[in-house]
Amino acid sequence: MERTEALEIVKKQLTDHRFIHTLGVEETSILLANKFGADPKKAETAAIFHDYAKFRPKDEMREIVRNEGLPQDLLLYGSEVLHAPVGAFLVKKEVGIADPEILNAIYYHTTGKENMTILEKVIFLADYIEPNRQFPGVEAVRELAQVNLDQACLMAVKNTIGFLMKQNQKIYPLTFETYNGLLQEIKQ
Repeated sequence: MERTEALEIVKKQLTDHRFIHTLGVEETSILLANKFGADPKKAETAAIFHDYAKFRPKDEMREIVRNEGLPQDLLLYGSEVLHAPVGAFLVKKEVGIADPEILNAIYYHTTGKENMTILEKVIFLADYIEPNRQFPGVEAVRELAQVNLDQACLMAVKNTIGFLMKQNQKIYPLTFETYNGLLQEIKQ
């Protein structure tokens, strides 16, 4: 699918603010893909569609989880966790993208997972550090992303876990697995 067509499809699903974020993720993911050896075209596509389900009604997302074989524990968490796996499902169903690498990068872009591929790490990190993001700690992760993908992903997941803990929010188990997995990869 060509970039222009993909952007037209996704723009209808997003607010203007989220569309600008998506363009930032796209730009960042291509840079990271080129730097760390992921396929830049797949990174571009995954980045464009990563928030495809972000603004779907929560009831619709829960229904998809219940009926389409997604992990049922997703129902115990909010839409920040739901929109990624539901988005991967909907991108395949509604847009017709079937590439498992792209779909997995969308699926895991918020939680990460153990043993992420380079493409999954690229989308996970690009979503976190894209230029429009402004929050404490993001600059340090951006700097680290210039030299070490795994270390930058680890710092991002540590920051996310710390933020969620300070907010007294539940943390999806895959996020802890991401942290543990990245630690293991880095120590090898």
